[in-house]
Amino acid sequence: MIETPYTIVNLRQNTPAWLEWRSQGIGASDAPAIMGENPWKSADYLFQEKCNCIDYGPNPAMARGNALEPQARRCYERRFGIRVPPACLQSTKHEWMRASVDGLALDGSTVIEIKCGESAYRKASTTSEVPDYYFGQLQHILAVTGLHEIDFWCYLPGYPEVHITVGRDEGYIKRMLETEHAFWQKVLQHRNGHSHP
Repeated sequence: MIETPYTIVNLRQNTPAWLEWRSQGIGASDAPAIMGENPWKSADYLFQEKCNCIDYGPNPAMARGNALEPQARRCYERRFGIRVPPACLQSTKHEWMRASVDGLALDGSTVIEIKCGESAYRKASTTSEVPDYYFGQLQHILAVTGLHEIDFWCYLPGYPEVHITVGRDEGYIKRMLETEHAFWQKVLQHRNGHSHP
């Protein structure tokens, strides 16, 4: 049995308990904002969310993606012949580092990120590349799982699925860990400062 660098947290995604768990650390979807690569959310905006423990939940596009996700996962499982249930992972090395993954093989050997949005599909299907603003999210998942690659799976009903394998980037992960750690320390200082005036 290979030692995994994470623990599986028994939570259902998109529940109040899950939102609470997410607010106590940094998740994969936070990584692009922290790294300055998210065109829709700045690190400062994320800082305010984390300090005030706010999670605005999914916007309409994200909600649609969440609704399509089980269907997308079934298509992946059929194509590759493996089960990849969603999982909530917490790093054993960096307690604050979390990842709510869209699919993780039962033996931990394969992890997938599912996108069901039209813009992600358009970009991935025309360029055979993952949009830049997801790179941090994927590398964060690889940092938590310790795996060498992640399957990026784009799904849009009525269109052929797009499968892109993204490899681990050690240089980026090192930079990301430093940046995320500094960001999280800043959040904790702010929270502690406010809870003990």
